[in-house]
Amino acid sequence: MRTSLNRTLGIAGLCGALLAGGCNSTLNDATGSGTSTTQSATGVWTGTDSVTGDTVIALINSGGLGTFIRGDGLQFTGPVQVSGSTLAAAVVGYQDFGNTFTDGSTYGIGTLNGSVTTGDSITASLSFTSNGGTAVSGSWSLTFQGLSNNTSSDSTISGNYTDVVTGAVLSITSLGVMNSQNPANNCVLNGSVTTNDTSHDLYEVSYTFGSCTGTYAVLNGVQFTGLATLNTNASPGQITMVVTGTSTAGNQYGIVSTLNGS
Repeated sequence: MRTSLNRTLGIAGLCGALLAGGCNSTLNDATGSGTSTTQSATGVWTGTDSVTGDTVIALINSGGLGTFIRGDGLQFTGPVQVSGSTLAAAVVGYQDFGNTFTDGSTYGIGTLNGSVTTGDSITASLSFTSNGGTAVSGSWSLTFQGLSNNTSSDSTISGNYTDVVTGAVLSITSLGVMNSQNPANNCVLNGSVTTNDTSHDLYEVSYTFGSCTGTYAVLNGVQFTGLATLNTNASPGQITMVVTGTSTAGNQYGIVSTLNGS
């Protein structure tokens, strides 16, 4: 898992593997009844930011929690609301741990506004300002990924996964218990992965770090929560895991992990 920091994300490669699964499968609407006129944003989405040219991957669960991962390592996380076909989200943006904005800050707040068509596309514009005053804008065009409709369960995602950067191994049991240790910084991870919507390939994750040394010691005791998806189109299977957490001192952190199955 990603206890490593200062990483270069393999998002472009992940996007290519996701795209191999097709982009035009369908989801139920927000109510699941098939009769609502409100569109659904639930699923895994990929595309590009026309402002920066970066790849963007979005994970949005059926409870409305969304996280948007840009190819330069930025993540934007918050509740996604859909009314009719209009999509809006108030997001907190984070640099991947170990990185900062040019002003030295690591996070900030912003808004995302656009439209969504169930099981097809999202178009949205980002307006964001870091805590140190750096403005970030984006114009995203995202396509629904067919793997979104893969079923999810603790047993499905169980196994051993290796962080693509650090080589640390994350173990997930059939009961959803996660643990890992990174020999490079001594960070020990303990947590869990669950799914509240077994009809979609989206998971909720929660974990804490302990025993971290050096620059990673600030992560000790921080409760991280977020989302994950299991990409079985990749070979071996690959997990994308995106989490955020706040220390007792009020410092906010974001971590994006890419993990390959064994």
